Amino acid sequence: MPELHLDLHSPRSQRVQVCVRSTPRQHRLSFSLPRWTPGSYLLREYVGQLEGLEVWQGERRLEPRRVTPFGWDVALPCLLPVQVRYAIQATELTVRTCHLDESHGFFALAAVVVNIEGERWSEHRLRLALPQGWQAFVPLPTDSDGVWLAQSFDALIDSPVETGPHPVHHFAVAGVPHRWVGWGGDLPGRDPTWLADVERVCLACCRLMGVERPAADHYLVVLHLTEQGYGGLEHDFSTVLQFGRRTLAKPEGRRKLLQLVAHEYLHQWNVRRLRPAELVPVDYGRAVVVPTLWFAEGVTSYVDQLLPHAAGCCGAEQVLEDLGADLSRYRLSPGRFVQSLQSSSEEAWVKLYRPHPHAGNQQVSYYLKGAVVALVLDLHLRRHGSWLGAVLQDLWQSHGHHGRGYQQQDLLAAFSRLAPDLETLLPEWLSSTVDPPLDAYLTDVGLQLVPVLAAIPWLGWQLECRPAGGVWLTRLERDSPAQMAGLQVGDELIALDGERLRSLEDLSLGLTPQPCSSELLVCRDGLMLRRELHPAPAAVERWRLVVNDSAPAGACERRAAWLALLP
Repeated sequence: MPELHLDLHSPRSQRVQVCVRSTPRQHRLSFSLPRWTPGSYLLREYVGQLEGLEVWQGERRLEPRRVTPFGWDVALPCLLPVQVRYAIQATELTVRTCHLDESHGFFALAAVVVNIEGERWSEHRLRLALPQGWQAFVPLPTDSDGVWLAQSFDALIDSPVETGPHPVHHFAVAGVPHRWVGWGGDLPGRDPTWLADVERVCLACCRLMGVERPAADHYLVVLHLTEQGYGGLEHDFSTVLQFGRRTLAKPEGRRKLLQLVAHEYLHQWNVRRLRPAELVPVDYGRAVVVPTLWFAEGVTSYVDQLLPHAAGCCGAEQVLEDLGADLSRYRLSPGRFVQSLQSSSEEAWVKLYRPHPHAGNQQVSYYLKGAVVALVLDLHLRRHGSWLGAVLQDLWQSHGHHGRGYQQQDLLAAFSRLAPDLETLLPEWLSSTVDPPLDAYLTDVGLQLVPVLAAIPWLGWQLECRPAGGVWLTRLERDSPAQMAGLQVGDELIALDGERLRSLEDLSLGLTPQPCSSELLVCRDGLMLRRELHPAPAAVERWRLVVNDSAPAGACERRAAWLALLP
Protein backbone atom coordinates (compact mmCIF):
# COMPACT_ATOMS: atom_id res chain seq x y z
CA MET A 1 0.00 0.00 0.00
CA PRO A 2 1.99 3.07 -1.19
CA GLU A 3 1.75 6.20 0.92
CA LEU A 4 2.29 9.72 -0.39
CA HIS A 5 3.51 12.38 2.03
CA LEU A 6 3.56 16.07 1.02
CA ASP A 7 5.34 18.61 3.22
CA LEU A 8 4.16 22.18 2.57
CA HIS A 9 5.92 23.86 5.48
CA SER A 10 8.06 26.07 3.23
CA PRO A 11 5.55 27.91 1.02
CA ARG A 12 7.92 30.82 0.31
CA SER A 13 10.29 28.45 -1.44
CA GLN A 14 7.43 27.34 -3.74
CA ARG A 15 8.71 23.79 -3.39
CA VAL A 16 6.87 20.88 -1.88
CA GLN A 17 8.84 18.04 -0.34
CA VAL A 18 7.53 14.65 -1.48
CA CYS A 19 8.03 11.21 -0.01
CA VAL A 20 6.46 8.05 -1.45
CA ARG A 21 6.70 5.06 0.87
CA SER A 22 6.12 1.53 -0.34
CA THR A 23 6.94 -2.05 0.61
CA PRO A 24 8.48 -3.77 -2.41
CA ARG A 25 7.28 -7.14 -3.72
CA GLN A 26 10.50 -7.97 -5.56
CA HIS A 27 14.18 -7.01 -5.57
CA ARG A 28 13.79 -4.33 -8.25
CA LEU A 29 11.76 -1.15 -7.85
CA SER A 30 10.57 0.66 -10.99
CA PHE A 31 8.64 3.92 -10.92
CA SER A 32 7.77 6.84 -13.19
CA LEU A 33 6.13 10.26 -13.05
CA PRO A 34 3.08 10.81 -15.29
CA ARG A 35 3.66 12.92 -18.38
CA TRP A 36 0.15 14.38 -18.53
CA THR A 37 -3.07 14.61 -16.58
CA PRO A 38 -6.43 13.28 -17.85
CA GLY A 39 -8.67 15.95 -19.32
CA SER A 40 -5.79 18.03 -20.67
CA TYR A 41 -4.38 16.44 -23.79
CA LEU A 42 -0.77 17.60 -23.82
CA LEU A 43 2.40 15.85 -22.69
CA ARG A 44 3.37 18.37 -20.03
CA GLU A 45 6.50 16.48 -18.96
CA TYR A 46 5.97 17.18 -15.26
CA VAL A 47 9.37 15.66 -14.55
CA GLY A 48 10.83 19.04 -15.52
CA GLN A 49 9.65 20.36 -12.12
CA LEU A 50 11.14 17.44 -10.15
CA GLU A 51 14.48 17.77 -8.37
CA GLY A 52 16.73 15.96 -5.90
CA LEU A 53 15.36 12.44 -6.30
CA GLU A 54 16.70 9.93 -3.76
CA VAL A 55 15.77 6.35 -2.87
CA TRP A 56 16.25 5.09 0.69
CA GLN A 57 15.77 1.71 2.31
CA GLY A 58 16.09 2.19 6.05
CA GLU A 59 19.33 4.11 6.61
CA ARG A 60 20.79 3.01 3.31
CA ARG A 61 20.71 5.27 0.27
CA LEU A 62 20.29 3.39 -3.01
CA GLU A 63 21.28 4.48 -6.50
CA PRO A 64 18.35 4.64 -8.95
CA ARG A 65 19.03 4.20 -12.66
CA ARG A 66 17.20 6.47 -15.04
CA VAL A 67 15.63 4.38 -17.79
CA THR A 68 13.52 7.10 -19.45
CA PRO A 69 13.44 10.88 -18.95
CA PHE A 70 10.53 10.31 -16.54
CA GLY A 71 11.22 6.81 -15.19
CA TRP A 72 13.71 5.03 -12.92
CA ASP A 73 14.49 1.63 -11.52
CA VAL A 74 16.66 0.56 -8.62
CA ALA A 75 18.03 -2.75 -7.41
CA LEU A 76 16.98 -3.58 -3.85
CA PRO A 77 19.16 -5.59 -1.49
CA CYS A 78 16.12 -6.73 0.51
CA LEU A 79 12.34 -6.32 0.70
CA LEU A 80 12.22 -3.81 3.53
CA PRO A 81 10.08 -0.64 3.03
CA VAL A 82 11.45 1.89 0.53
CA GLN A 83 11.19 5.68 0.46
CA VAL A 84 11.37 7.67 -2.78
CA ARG A 85 12.12 11.30 -1.86
CA TYR A 86 12.21 14.39 -4.08
CA ALA A 87 10.95 17.95 -4.36
CA ILE A 88 8.50 19.48 -6.81
CA GLN A 89 8.76 23.11 -7.91
CA ALA A 90 5.22 24.50 -7.57
CA THR A 91 5.21 27.80 -9.45
CA GLU A 92 2.60 27.41 -12.21
CA LEU A 93 -0.97 28.34 -11.36
CA THR A 94 -3.26 26.44 -13.71
CA VAL A 95 -5.86 23.75 -13.08
CA ARG A 96 -3.43 21.08 -14.33
CA THR A 97 -0.19 22.08 -12.58
CA CYS A 98 1.00 23.00 -9.08
CA HIS A 99 1.24 26.28 -7.18
CA LEU A 100 2.43 26.99 -3.66
CA ASP A 101 2.87 30.32 -1.90
CA GLU A 102 2.05 31.91 1.44
CA SER A 103 -1.68 32.13 0.62
CA HIS A 104 -2.42 28.59 -0.58
CA GLY A 105 -1.18 25.40 -2.18
CA PHE A 106 -2.72 23.62 -5.15
CA PHE A 107 -1.54 20.30 -6.54
CA ALA A 108 -2.60 18.35 -9.60
CA LEU A 109 -1.23 15.06 -8.33
CA ALA A 110 -0.22 13.78 -11.77
CA ALA A 111 2.55 16.36 -11.49
CA VAL A 112 3.55 15.18 -8.01
CA VAL A 113 3.35 11.44 -7.33
CA VAL A 114 5.35 8.68 -8.99
CA ASN A 115 3.60 5.51 -10.08
CA ILE A 116 5.34 2.44 -8.63
CA GLU A 117 5.24 -0.48 -11.02
CA GLY A 118 2.89 -3.18 -9.80
CA GLU A 119 1.04 -0.86 -7.40
CA ARG A 120 -1.24 1.03 -9.76
CA TRP A 121 -4.37 -0.80 -8.62
CA SER A 122 -3.39 -0.94 -4.94
CA GLU A 123 -4.88 1.37 -2.33
CA HIS A 124 -2.86 4.57 -1.88
CA ARG A 125 -2.71 6.75 1.22
CA LEU A 126 -2.15 10.52 1.31
CA ARG A 127 -0.73 12.52 4.21
CA LEU A 128 -0.21 16.29 4.25
CA ALA A 129 1.97 18.43 6.51
CA LEU A 130 0.47 21.93 6.40
CA PRO A 131 1.45 25.38 7.65
CA GLN A 132 -0.31 26.49 10.81
CA GLY A 133 -3.86 27.67 10.23
CA TRP A 134 -4.24 25.86 6.92
CA GLN A 135 -6.63 23.08 6.08
CA ALA A 136 -6.76 20.70 3.14
CA PHE A 137 -9.60 20.10 0.69
CA VAL A 138 -9.34 16.72 -1.03
CA PRO A 139 -12.18 14.73 -2.68
CA LEU A 140 -11.19 11.49 -0.93
CA PRO A 141 -12.47 9.70 2.18
CA THR A 142 -10.30 9.67 5.31
CA ASP A 143 -9.57 7.06 7.94
CA SER A 144 -9.71 7.60 11.70
CA ASP A 145 -6.23 9.18 11.64
CA GLY A 146 -7.20 11.77 9.05
CA VAL A 147 -5.27 10.06 6.25
CA TRP A 148 -6.89 10.28 2.83
CA LEU A 149 -7.54 6.94 1.12
CA ALA A 150 -7.56 6.35 -2.64
CA GLN A 151 -8.63 3.01 -4.04
CA SER A 152 -5.87 3.10 -6.67
CA PHE A 153 -3.15 5.24 -8.17
CA ASP A 154 -5.71 6.45 -10.73
CA ALA A 155 -8.10 7.52 -7.96
CA LEU A 156 -5.25 9.41 -6.29
CA ILE A 157 -4.27 11.17 -9.52
CA ASP A 158 -7.94 12.08 -9.99
CA SER A 159 -7.98 13.91 -6.64
CA PRO A 160 -6.76 17.53 -6.80
CA VAL A 161 -5.45 18.96 -3.54
CA GLU A 162 -6.25 22.53 -2.45
CA THR A 163 -4.83 23.83 0.81
CA GLY A 164 -4.92 27.11 2.68
CA PRO A 165 -6.86 29.16 5.23
CA HIS A 166 -9.93 29.20 2.98
CA PRO A 167 -13.59 29.41 3.94
CA VAL A 168 -15.63 26.40 2.87
CA HIS A 169 -19.31 26.49 1.96
CA HIS A 170 -21.57 23.44 2.03
CA PHE A 171 -24.61 22.85 -0.15
CA ALA A 172 -26.45 19.84 -1.55
CA VAL A 173 -27.64 18.72 -4.97
CA ALA A 174 -30.54 16.27 -4.79
CA GLY A 175 -29.38 15.35 -1.30
CA VAL A 176 -25.75 14.77 -2.34
CA PRO A 177 -23.27 16.80 -0.22
CA HIS A 178 -21.17 19.38 -2.07
CA ARG A 179 -18.40 21.72 -0.92
CA TRP A 180 -17.36 25.04 -2.48
CA VAL A 181 -13.86 26.31 -1.73
CA GLY A 182 -12.41 29.51 -3.14
CA TRP A 183 -8.95 31.09 -3.34
CA GLY A 184 -8.51 34.69 -4.45
CA GLY A 185 -11.93 35.73 -3.22
CA ASP A 186 -14.91 34.29 -1.38
CA LEU A 187 -17.65 34.42 -4.02
CA PRO A 188 -20.41 32.75 -1.96
CA GLY A 189 -19.53 35.05 0.92
CA ARG A 190 -20.28 38.17 -1.08
CA ASP A 191 -23.03 36.80 -3.34
CA PRO A 192 -25.71 35.20 -1.14
CA THR A 193 -27.58 33.65 -4.10
CA TRP A 194 -24.52 32.16 -5.77
CA LEU A 195 -24.69 28.64 -4.34
CA ALA A 196 -28.43 28.45 -4.93
CA ASP A 197 -27.81 29.20 -8.62
CA VAL A 198 -24.98 26.67 -8.75
CA GLU A 199 -27.32 24.06 -7.27
CA ARG A 200 -29.91 24.84 -9.94
CA VAL A 201 -27.32 24.46 -12.70
CA CYS A 202 -26.17 21.14 -11.24
CA LEU A 203 -29.76 19.89 -11.15
CA ALA A 204 -30.18 20.96 -14.78
CA CYS A 205 -27.17 18.74 -15.61
CA CYS A 206 -28.91 15.83 -13.89
CA ARG A 207 -32.10 16.44 -15.87
CA LEU A 208 -30.15 16.58 -19.12
CA MET A 209 -28.64 13.17 -18.34
CA GLY A 210 -32.03 11.76 -17.34
CA VAL A 211 -31.04 11.00 -13.74
CA GLU A 212 -32.34 12.20 -10.38
CA ARG A 213 -28.98 12.56 -8.63
CA PRO A 214 -25.38 13.37 -9.52
CA ALA A 215 -23.13 10.49 -10.53
CA ALA A 216 -20.84 11.23 -7.57
CA ASP A 217 -21.96 10.65 -3.99
CA HIS A 218 -19.99 13.70 -2.82
CA TYR A 219 -18.45 16.59 -4.74
CA LEU A 220 -15.86 19.34 -4.28
CA VAL A 221 -15.68 22.55 -6.32
CA VAL A 222 -12.46 24.58 -6.09
CA LEU A 223 -12.41 28.06 -7.63
CA HIS A 224 -9.23 30.06 -8.18
CA LEU A 225 -10.11 33.69 -8.82
CA THR A 226 -7.18 35.30 -10.64
CA GLU A 227 -6.77 38.60 -12.42
CA GLN A 228 -7.82 37.32 -15.83
CA GLY A 229 -7.51 33.52 -15.98
CA TYR A 230 -9.97 31.01 -17.39
CA GLY A 231 -10.17 27.23 -17.38
CA GLY A 232 -11.39 24.12 -15.68
CA LEU A 233 -10.46 20.49 -15.20
CA GLU A 234 -12.92 17.70 -14.48
CA HIS A 235 -12.58 14.85 -12.00
CA ASP A 236 -14.87 12.05 -10.82
CA PHE A 237 -15.69 13.71 -7.50
CA SER A 238 -14.52 17.28 -8.01
CA THR A 239 -13.61 20.05 -10.38
CA VAL A 240 -11.08 22.86 -10.27
CA LEU A 241 -12.01 26.15 -11.93
CA GLN A 242 -10.00 29.25 -12.76
CA PHE A 243 -11.79 32.49 -13.55
CA GLY A 244 -10.79 36.14 -13.91
CA ARG A 245 -11.87 38.73 -11.38
CA ARG A 246 -12.06 41.33 -14.15
CA THR A 247 -14.36 39.11 -16.18
CA LEU A 248 -16.51 38.37 -13.14
CA ALA A 249 -16.97 42.11 -12.59
CA LYS A 250 -18.52 42.54 -16.05
CA PRO A 251 -22.31 42.33 -16.54
CA GLU A 252 -22.01 38.94 -18.23
CA GLY A 253 -19.30 37.65 -15.89
CA ARG A 254 -21.53 35.81 -13.45
CA ARG A 255 -23.31 34.02 -16.29
CA LYS A 256 -19.99 33.04 -17.87
CA LEU A 257 -18.81 31.52 -14.61
CA LEU A 258 -22.06 29.56 -14.29
CA GLN A 259 -21.43 28.22 -17.79
CA LEU A 260 -17.96 27.10 -16.72
CA VAL A 261 -19.45 25.39 -13.67
CA ALA A 262 -22.00 23.68 -15.93
CA HIS A 263 -19.31 22.52 -18.35
CA GLU A 264 -17.10 20.90 -15.74
CA TYR A 265 -20.01 19.51 -13.72
CA LEU A 266 -21.47 17.80 -16.80
CA HIS A 267 -18.08 16.18 -17.33
CA GLN A 268 -18.93 14.16 -14.22
CA TRP A 269 -20.86 12.07 -16.75
CA ASN A 270 -19.57 12.92 -20.24
CA VAL A 271 -15.77 12.25 -20.20
CA ARG A 272 -15.26 10.96 -16.66
CA ARG A 273 -17.74 8.05 -16.49
CA LEU A 274 -19.07 8.12 -20.05
CA ARG A 275 -15.51 7.88 -21.30
CA PRO A 276 -13.76 7.37 -24.66
CA ALA A 277 -12.53 3.79 -24.93
CA GLU A 278 -8.99 5.02 -25.64
CA LEU A 279 -8.85 6.35 -22.06
CA VAL A 280 -9.87 3.08 -20.39
CA PRO A 281 -7.46 2.77 -18.71
CA VAL A 282 -5.39 5.95 -18.97
CA ASP A 283 -1.83 5.61 -20.22
CA TYR A 284 0.12 8.23 -18.26
CA GLY A 285 3.30 7.67 -20.25
CA ARG A 286 2.24 8.46 -23.81
CA ALA A 287 -0.18 10.36 -26.00
CA VAL A 288 -3.12 8.29 -27.20
CA VAL A 289 -5.22 9.38 -30.17
CA VAL A 290 -8.80 10.03 -29.03
CA PRO A 291 -10.99 10.45 -32.15
CA THR A 292 -14.11 11.28 -30.12
CA LEU A 293 -12.94 14.46 -28.36
CA TRP A 294 -15.38 16.32 -30.60
CA PHE A 295 -18.15 14.62 -28.62
CA ALA A 296 -16.51 14.72 -25.20
CA GLU A 297 -15.73 18.44 -25.33
CA GLY A 298 -17.79 19.78 -28.22
CA VAL A 299 -21.15 18.54 -26.95
CA THR A 300 -20.29 19.72 -23.44
CA SER A 301 -19.26 23.16 -24.74
CA TYR A 302 -22.53 23.44 -26.63
CA VAL A 303 -24.87 22.61 -23.76
CA ASP A 304 -22.90 24.58 -21.14
CA GLN A 305 -24.35 27.78 -22.60
CA LEU A 306 -27.90 26.42 -22.43
CA LEU A 307 -27.74 24.92 -18.95
CA PRO A 308 -27.86 28.18 -16.92
CA HIS A 309 -30.96 29.17 -18.90
CA ALA A 310 -32.50 25.72 -18.40
CA ALA A 311 -31.81 26.23 -14.69
CA GLY A 312 -33.62 29.58 -14.68
CA CYS A 313 -30.47 31.62 -14.03
CA CYS A 314 -30.54 33.77 -17.19
CA GLY A 315 -32.83 34.76 -20.04
CA ALA A 316 -33.14 33.45 -23.59
CA GLU A 317 -31.77 36.74 -24.97
CA GLN A 318 -28.54 36.22 -23.06
CA VAL A 319 -28.20 32.66 -24.36
CA LEU A 320 -28.61 33.88 -27.94
CA GLU A 321 -25.99 36.54 -27.30
CA ASP A 322 -23.50 33.92 -26.11
CA LEU A 323 -24.32 31.45 -28.88
CA GLY A 324 -24.01 34.24 -31.42
CA ALA A 325 -20.56 35.17 -30.14
CA ASP A 326 -19.37 31.57 -30.51
CA LEU A 327 -20.89 31.14 -33.96
CA SER A 328 -19.25 34.40 -35.02
CA ARG A 329 -15.90 33.23 -33.70
CA TYR A 330 -16.31 30.00 -35.64
CA ARG A 331 -17.20 31.73 -38.90
CA LEU A 332 -14.18 33.99 -38.53
CA SER A 333 -11.82 31.02 -38.03
CA PRO A 334 -9.90 30.44 -41.29
CA GLY A 335 -8.45 27.19 -39.94
CA ARG A 336 -11.83 25.46 -40.29
CA PHE A 337 -11.18 25.27 -44.05
CA VAL A 338 -7.91 23.44 -43.40
CA GLN A 339 -8.54 21.06 -40.50
CA SER A 340 -11.61 18.85 -40.11
CA LEU A 341 -13.32 18.28 -36.78
CA GLN A 342 -12.13 14.67 -36.81
CA SER A 343 -8.52 15.78 -37.37
CA SER A 344 -8.83 18.41 -34.66
CA SER A 345 -9.77 15.66 -32.19
CA GLU A 346 -6.98 13.35 -33.33
CA GLU A 347 -4.33 16.08 -33.33
CA ALA A 348 -5.19 17.57 -29.93
CA TRP A 349 -1.85 16.51 -28.46
CA VAL A 350 0.21 18.36 -31.05
CA LYS A 351 -1.92 21.34 -32.06
CA LEU A 352 -4.71 22.70 -29.85
CA TYR A 353 -2.64 22.93 -26.69
CA ARG A 354 0.40 24.31 -28.54
CA PRO A 355 -0.76 27.74 -29.73
CA HIS A 356 1.42 29.87 -32.00
CA PRO A 357 0.81 32.97 -34.15
CA HIS A 358 -0.14 30.91 -37.23
CA ALA A 359 -2.37 28.38 -35.44
CA GLY A 360 -5.59 30.07 -36.52
CA ASN A 361 -4.68 29.51 -40.17
CA GLN A 362 -4.20 25.75 -39.90
CA GLN A 363 -6.49 24.43 -37.20
CA VAL A 364 -9.91 24.71 -35.59
CA SER A 365 -10.71 23.91 -31.98
CA TYR A 366 -12.69 20.72 -31.37
CA TYR A 367 -14.33 22.64 -28.52
CA LEU A 368 -15.56 25.35 -30.90
CA LYS A 369 -16.41 23.38 -34.04
CA GLY A 370 -17.55 20.49 -31.88
CA ALA A 371 -20.09 22.83 -30.27
CA VAL A 372 -21.26 24.02 -33.70
CA VAL A 373 -21.74 20.44 -34.92
CA ALA A 374 -23.49 19.59 -31.63
CA LEU A 375 -25.93 22.46 -32.23
CA VAL A 376 -26.60 21.20 -35.75
CA LEU A 377 -27.06 17.66 -34.44
CA ASP A 378 -29.51 18.84 -31.77
CA LEU A 379 -31.63 20.74 -34.29
CA HIS A 380 -31.42 17.87 -36.79
CA LEU A 381 -32.66 15.41 -34.16
CA ARG A 382 -35.51 17.78 -33.34
CA ARG A 383 -36.60 17.54 -36.98
CA HIS A 384 -36.93 13.80 -36.29
CA GLY A 385 -38.89 14.26 -33.05
CA SER A 386 -35.92 13.74 -30.75
CA TRP A 387 -33.10 15.83 -29.25
CA LEU A 388 -29.47 15.70 -28.15
CA GLY A 389 -30.38 14.87 -24.55
CA ALA A 390 -31.85 11.56 -25.71
CA VAL A 391 -28.45 10.58 -27.17
CA LEU A 392 -26.64 11.47 -23.97
CA GLN A 393 -29.13 9.52 -21.88
CA ASP A 394 -28.96 6.51 -24.21
CA LEU A 395 -25.15 6.44 -24.08
CA TRP A 396 -25.18 6.87 -20.31
CA GLN A 397 -27.38 3.81 -19.89
CA SER A 398 -25.51 1.67 -22.44
CA HIS A 399 -21.93 2.71 -21.65
CA GLY A 400 -21.35 5.24 -18.87
CA HIS A 401 -23.50 3.55 -16.23
CA HIS A 402 -21.57 0.30 -16.76
CA GLY A 403 -18.10 1.83 -17.13
CA ARG A 404 -17.84 0.82 -20.80
CA GLY A 405 -15.68 3.08 -22.92
CA TYR A 406 -17.31 4.26 -26.16
CA GLN A 407 -15.78 4.34 -29.62
CA GLN A 408 -16.65 6.40 -32.67
CA GLN A 409 -18.98 3.72 -34.04
CA ASP A 410 -20.91 3.72 -30.74
CA LEU A 411 -21.58 7.44 -31.11
CA LEU A 412 -22.60 7.07 -34.75
CA ALA A 413 -24.98 4.25 -33.81
CA ALA A 414 -26.53 6.27 -30.97
CA PHE A 415 -27.25 9.25 -33.24
CA SER A 416 -28.46 7.22 -36.23
CA ARG A 417 -30.90 5.23 -34.07
CA LEU A 418 -32.81 8.48 -33.55
CA ALA A 419 -32.23 9.93 -37.04
CA PRO A 420 -31.19 7.27 -39.59
CA ASP A 421 -29.82 9.79 -42.11
CA LEU A 422 -27.13 10.77 -39.59
CA GLU A 423 -25.40 7.48 -40.41
CA THR A 424 -24.26 9.27 -43.58
CA LEU A 425 -24.41 12.93 -42.58
CA LEU A 426 -22.47 12.82 -39.30
CA PRO A 427 -19.32 11.15 -40.72
CA GLU A 428 -19.33 13.78 -43.46
CA TRP A 429 -19.60 16.64 -40.94
CA LEU A 430 -16.74 15.13 -38.95
CA SER A 431 -14.34 14.50 -41.83
CA SER A 432 -15.06 17.46 -44.10
CA THR A 433 -13.69 20.99 -44.01
CA VAL A 434 -16.98 22.23 -45.47
CA ASP A 435 -19.27 23.91 -42.95
CA PRO A 436 -22.34 21.92 -41.88
CA PRO A 437 -25.60 23.57 -43.08
CA LEU A 438 -25.93 25.77 -40.00
CA ASP A 439 -28.13 28.47 -41.54
CA ALA A 440 -30.86 26.03 -42.52
CA TYR A 441 -31.06 24.60 -39.01
CA LEU A 442 -31.13 28.05 -37.41
CA THR A 443 -34.11 28.85 -39.63
CA ASP A 444 -35.98 25.96 -37.98
CA VAL A 445 -35.89 27.88 -34.69
CA GLY A 446 -36.48 31.31 -36.19
CA LEU A 447 -32.90 32.60 -36.12
CA GLN A 448 -30.36 33.82 -38.62
CA LEU A 449 -26.77 34.97 -38.65
CA VAL A 450 -26.34 38.50 -39.98
CA PRO A 451 -22.91 39.79 -41.05
CA VAL A 452 -21.54 43.06 -39.68
CA LEU A 453 -18.89 44.68 -41.88
CA ALA A 454 -15.80 46.36 -40.48
CA ALA A 455 -15.48 50.14 -40.76
CA ILE A 456 -12.08 49.96 -42.45
CA PRO A 457 -10.67 47.96 -45.39
CA TRP A 458 -9.55 44.38 -44.81
CA LEU A 459 -5.86 43.70 -44.28
CA GLY A 460 -5.96 40.32 -42.51
CA TRP A 461 -3.61 41.13 -39.67
CA GLN A 462 -3.68 41.48 -35.92
CA LEU A 463 -1.58 44.12 -34.22
CA GLU A 464 -0.57 45.07 -30.71
CA CYS A 465 1.06 48.01 -28.98
CA ARG A 466 3.78 46.98 -26.57
CA PRO A 467 4.52 48.72 -23.26
CA ALA A 468 7.90 49.91 -24.55
CA GLY A 469 6.19 51.49 -27.55
CA GLY A 470 5.65 50.58 -31.17
CA VAL A 471 3.08 48.72 -33.23
CA TRP A 472 3.79 45.01 -33.85
CA LEU A 473 2.21 42.41 -36.12
CA THR A 474 1.17 39.37 -34.06
CA ARG A 475 -1.11 37.38 -36.41
CA LEU A 476 -1.48 37.12 -40.15
CA GLU A 477 -4.23 35.45 -42.16
CA ARG A 478 -3.32 33.37 -45.18
CA ASP A 479 -3.69 35.04 -48.58
CA SER A 480 -4.57 38.33 -46.89
CA PRO A 481 -3.46 41.73 -48.25
CA ALA A 482 -0.94 41.96 -45.41
CA GLN A 483 0.60 38.60 -46.33
CA MET A 484 0.56 39.44 -50.05
CA ALA A 485 2.49 42.60 -49.17
CA GLY A 486 5.27 40.44 -47.74
CA LEU A 487 4.65 41.19 -44.07
CA GLN A 488 5.49 38.61 -41.40
CA VAL A 489 4.50 37.98 -37.80
CA GLY A 490 6.99 39.83 -35.62
CA ASP A 491 7.37 42.84 -37.91
CA GLU A 492 7.34 46.24 -36.22
CA LEU A 493 5.30 48.80 -38.13
CA ILE A 494 7.28 52.05 -38.22
CA ALA A 495 5.47 54.40 -40.59
CA LEU A 496 2.48 54.53 -42.96
CA ASP A 497 2.88 56.78 -46.00
CA GLY A 498 5.72 58.58 -44.24
CA GLU A 499 3.76 59.20 -41.03
CA ARG A 500 5.28 57.73 -37.85
CA LEU A 501 3.21 55.01 -36.16
CA ARG A 502 3.22 54.96 -32.38
CA SER A 503 -0.22 53.51 -31.64
CA LEU A 504 -3.07 51.62 -33.23
CA GLU A 505 -4.97 54.89 -33.36
CA ASP A 506 -2.24 56.37 -35.58
CA LEU A 507 -2.71 53.46 -37.96
CA SER A 508 -6.51 53.67 -38.09
CA LEU A 509 -6.30 57.39 -38.82
CA GLY A 510 -3.93 56.69 -41.68
CA LEU A 511 -6.17 54.09 -43.34
CA THR A 512 -9.00 55.54 -45.42
CA PRO A 513 -12.50 53.99 -45.36
CA GLN A 514 -12.06 53.05 -49.03
CA PRO A 515 -9.28 50.65 -50.10
CA CYS A 516 -6.26 52.69 -51.10
CA SER A 517 -2.63 51.60 -51.63
CA SER A 518 -0.17 52.74 -49.00
CA GLU A 519 3.54 52.45 -48.35
CA LEU A 520 4.43 50.78 -45.08
CA LEU A 521 7.83 51.03 -43.44
CA VAL A 522 8.57 48.06 -41.20
CA CYS A 523 11.47 46.85 -39.11
CA ARG A 524 12.39 43.15 -39.29
CA ASP A 525 15.38 41.66 -37.54
CA GLY A 526 16.88 45.13 -37.14
CA LEU A 527 16.56 46.04 -40.84
CA MET A 528 14.18 48.60 -42.39
CA LEU A 529 11.95 47.35 -45.22
CA ARG A 530 9.40 49.09 -47.41
CA ARG A 531 6.25 47.27 -48.38
CA GLU A 532 3.40 48.26 -50.71
CA LEU A 533 0.08 47.60 -48.98
CA HIS A 534 -3.09 47.08 -51.04
CA PRO A 535 -6.09 46.79 -48.70
CA ALA A 536 -9.17 44.83 -49.79
CA PRO A 537 -12.76 46.02 -49.30
CA ALA A 538 -14.12 45.78 -45.77
CA ALA A 539 -14.77 42.20 -44.66
CA VAL A 540 -17.15 40.73 -42.09
CA GLU A 541 -15.99 41.88 -38.67
CA ARG A 542 -18.47 39.73 -36.73
CA TRP A 543 -21.76 37.87 -37.06
CA ARG A 544 -24.93 38.62 -35.10
CA LEU A 545 -27.47 35.95 -34.19
CA VAL A 546 -30.90 37.57 -34.52
CA VAL A 547 -34.53 36.53 -34.65
CA ASN A 548 -35.72 35.90 -38.21
CA ASP A 549 -38.98 37.74 -38.78
CA SER A 550 -39.84 35.52 -41.75
CA ALA A 551 -39.31 32.27 -39.84
CA PRO A 552 -41.62 29.33 -40.53
CA ALA A 553 -44.65 28.64 -38.36
CA GLY A 554 -43.90 27.15 -34.99
CA ALA A 555 -40.31 28.41 -34.97
CA CYS A 556 -40.83 30.45 -31.79
CA GLU A 557 -42.14 27.45 -29.85
CA ARG A 558 -39.36 25.24 -31.15
CA ARG A 559 -36.80 27.87 -30.15
CA ALA A 560 -38.17 28.11 -26.61
CA ALA A 561 -38.00 24.33 -26.08
CA TRP A 562 -34.54 24.09 -27.66
CA LEU A 563 -33.03 26.87 -25.53
CA ALA A 564 -34.57 25.42 -22.36
CA LEU A 565 -33.13 21.95 -23.11
CA LEU A 566 -36.58 20.45 -23.30
CA PRO A 567 -37.43 17.55 -25.68
